Amino acid sequence: MKRLFYLVDRMDSVEAISEDLHQEGITDWRFHILSRDEAGLFTRKLHSASLFDRTDLPRYTERGALAGGLFALAFIATAQWTQAFAMPTVAWIALFLFMVAAGAFLAGFGGIGAENYRIRRFHDAIENGEHLVMVDVRKKDEQRMKELMAQRHPEARLQRETSSFNNPFVEEDGKPHLF
Repeated sequence: MKRLFYLVDRMDSVEAISEDLHQEGITDWRFHILSRDEAGLFTRKLHSASLFDRTDLPRYTERGALAGGLFALAFIATAQWTQAFAMPTVAWIALFLFMVAAGAFLAGFGGIGAENYRIRRFHDAIENGEHLVMVDVRKKDEQRMKELMAQRHPEARLQRETSSFNNPFVEEDGKPHLF
């Protein structure tokens, strides 16, 4: 799936876009609106971006789980090699899962306080009163959605398109970063 990012100046336009997307069969789960005016979104019953869309919680959690898993593998391999602990296989599996979960949990604290890497570039525009509309479309429907938005909503400016899936190793610049 692709995620299309549109900036819109007026809340009335955002409401019209929402209605048109619903008419096209796009559900609330496939488009999200990020705005400084959360009360306006609520009043107009528009689908506000979730915590997962606004923050880097999912990406940091994925990174933490990977780091916890790598640490667990290193620890368990060393413990098995040196035979420092005699534990049944089930205990080793439980320890591995615990360390993966602990890594994800601890990294989540960093992610919940960080702005989502995909929307960071729109921070100033949102703070200045613009609204970010994020639409998830199948690759086969991408061109049709762009045409629909251009015809019916020329005020909505396409800013970016990315995958709708998180990549724990990519920063805003599109280059891979490990940690």
